[in-house]
Amino acid sequence: MDEIGNSPTRDGSPAQEEPRRDATQEAPRRDRATRRAALWATLVAVPVTLAVAGFTFAKLAPDEPAAPTASPSAVRSQSSTPVQLPAPDLAERPATVCRALVSQLPPTVRDLNQRPVAAGAEQNVAYGDPALTVACGGTPPLKPCPSPTAGGALPAGCFPNTDEVWGVNRVCWHPIEQADGTVLTTVDREVPVQVRVPKEYGPALQWLGAISDVIVATVPSAKTAPAGCTA
Repeated sequence: MDEIGNSPTRDGSPAQEEPRRDATQEAPRRDRATRRAALWATLVAVPVTLAVAGFTFAKLAPDEPAAPTASPSAVRSQSSTPVQLPAPDLAERPATVCRALVSQLPPTVRDLNQRPVAAGAEQNVAYGDPALTVACGGTPPLKPCPSPTAGGALPAGCFPNTDEVWGVNRVCWHPIEQADGTVLTTVDREVPVQVRVPKEYGPALQWLGAISDVIVATVPSAKTAPAGCTA
């Protein structure tokens, strides 16, 4: 029997041996697999590292200061010395009305604290330093009058009918500008109330709101009032 050797193929050519895979062919494949695994590990590790770093920074960073909150306006510093004001004797009716007014005036007007007066505490009130003052019943009622002829003078209790009057919270005021402030007198109330606002406090009207509210509640309206008060 013939010994089996390299059997010829059908076409008569000798059969080729299957090529062997040696170590030099396997090594590149292992290297590629290793690099691929390392790349995936890096892709996973980087976000984790960034997250940990961010968390650590947030814990170690100083707290952001809170936004400042608005604080109420501070009350102005002022003297406690009693304010000198005239205190004329009042008839029974005006005295009763003025006591009611004074008892209801607030302890502060805007940022001015009430302070003592030297006389007439039942008819006078003062706020701040320099003093903004409120005097009740110390002046005669005012009314508009025609301007006098050349060289003439207005009667007592009159103001020129061409003057402006200011309405604040349903109270009508006649202003007189002076060098050191503004004097305002009610012209639509049974008992006149006069307020003096020092020039240091700016526009006088801004100080009349709370005072006008109390006047409406405690001082009756006059039977008549200037036309400008009801326009």
